[in-house]
Amino acid sequence: MKYMLASWLTATLAFLIAAAALPGFNVAGLWPAVLGAFALGLANAIIRPIIILFAFPLTFLTLGLFLFVINGAMLWLVTLFVPGIVVDNFLWAILAAMVISTANAIFGLILG
Repeated sequence: MKYMLASWLTATLAFLIAAAALPGFNVAGLWPAVLGAFALGLANAIIRPIIILFAFPLTFLTLGLFLFVINGAMLWLVTLFVPGIVVDNFLWAILAAMVISTANAIFGLILG
């Protein structure tokens, strides 16, 4: 339970960092970031594995680069359901997903 709360907090901070770093990705405040982190966690746990399974041939052909598109699609899907999170276009969604993933990885290394 403690790990799950720490993961949720780091994902929330990653959302806020991405919003501060990227002009095409906007988060209206703390609560949209919290809800976005929760929704992204659900989307990554439930929907993402199914998409990765069906997109495996394309992922294989692009040497894994299509995973960036899948991550961006998951973030874009979250913005459709969470009010207060706005992405200008799909490219910004891919870039924001990259920033969020990188920030989560760094926080995960720091927190252990």
